[in-house]
Order: sequence, then structure tokens, then C-alpha cells
Amino acid sequence: MGASSGPRLSGMQKQVLALYRGFLRAARSKSPEDRHRIESFVLAEFCCNSKLVDLKNFLYIEYPIRRGKKQLEQINSPATLGLSSLNLRFSENQKP
Repeated sequence: MGASSGPRLSGMQKQVLALYRGFLRAARSKSPEDRHRIESFVLAEFCCNSKLVDLKNFLYIEYPIRRGKKQLEQINSPATLGLSSLNLRFSENQKP
């Protein structure tokens, strides 16, 4: 294969892409229903983080990468059957 004509990726960009691909690979080993749920969740998380995170804030970006690696290890575990998430939203009048 020849070299890609696209821009060169930084080390952190390569980590993010590898993490994304890892989640998609892990989803293939689950049931079709769980696979769809995992793929949807991962896509939503990566899209949300790509829009909300300052691309030059490397210290902050490292945290979601570490968290994602831990989540990927859990999903790859044979004991893990599926994926669930918890979203808490508070209005300005409510306190957590």
C-alpha cells in the first residue's frame, strides 16, 4: 500500500482513532442489539467530545482517552454482556 495523501496525524489523534476503532471492534463481539447500542453510544460520545473539547487542551483530552481505554477493557471482557449509561441533568434551580 502507498502512503496516504491526507494530513499527518499527531500522536494524540492516532490514540483517539485507535480507541474509536477498538470500540467498534469490541462491539462486533456482542449480540446484534448490544452491538447497535454500543456503536450508537460510542458515536454520540466521540461526536459530542469533538465539538465540546478545545483541541489544544491536551491535558483535558488525555482524561477522556484514559477513561475510554478503561471502558474498552470492560467491554472487551467476556463477562460484560452489554452497555448502559446514566445521564443526569439538573436545571438551574435544582442542586445535585
